[in-house]
Amino acid sequence: MISLDEAVTARLESHGERFEVLVDPDAALSIKRGEFDGDLEDVIAAEDVFEDASSGDRPPESALEEVFETTDPLEIIPAVIKRGEIQITAEQRRKMQEQKHNQLVNKIARNAVNPQMDDAPHPPERIERALEEAGFQVDPMEPVENQVDEALDDLRPVIPIRFDEVVMAVQVPADYAGSAQAQIRQFGELQSEEWQSDGSWVGVLKFPAGLQNEFYDLVNEHTSGEAETRTVKDEDEIGTR
Repeated sequence: MISLDEAVTARLESHGERFEVLVDPDAALSIKRGEFDGDLEDVIAAEDVFEDASSGDRPPESALEEVFETTDPLEIIPAVIKRGEIQITAEQRRKMQEQKHNQLVNKIARNAVNPQMDDAPHPPERIERALEEAGFQVDPMEPVENQVDEALDDLRPVIPIRFDEVVMAVQVPADYAGSAQAQIRQFGELQSEEWQSDGSWVGVLKFPAGLQNEFYDLVNEHTSGEAETRTVKDEDEIGTR
């Protein structure tokens, strides 16, 4: 379950009665769209149905039976959300907008590059400033994934930007290969790997282009800066040295 501070109220008025449930805002939107596939008990603040959630008053069981044909809260809660309205306070809306804004910035920074600077990643701070300059406002009631394309459209007149993936080859010296390759191979999608006769390990990985600096940091951390890396421009090179 979630805390009351994290929950929003979903309200349904029917048959002269009011029914309220307390649920995570993102889960509520997902349930309303028919996209929720998680465990309901993980995203509600109370396994209960209220007449007035703020006072804790509950509707009579006869009203639940009449409207929902059951008294089971776990069956009623999704019905209230789907058929009713999601109520959020100004403070809840502000917090949701701030959270979605941060998620959007991080998603763009992880995937975007600057095509005018040899596809170098854009730092989150630059994305943040550009979104502000573009006047883009995150919709707290929409999933972040649904807002990325619109955000990119607004960003392009402000900064050179595009979403891309990078394919990176790395050769880890024998002294570090055993432990380092186990960490490096998890960073992205492993395209190919090969153990060399000198005990070194060569791997080719694909990952979002905005993560290049994180990749270099990871490789340097686990190889004391002795590994060699290069960007693979032509995928025909994968698997070759």
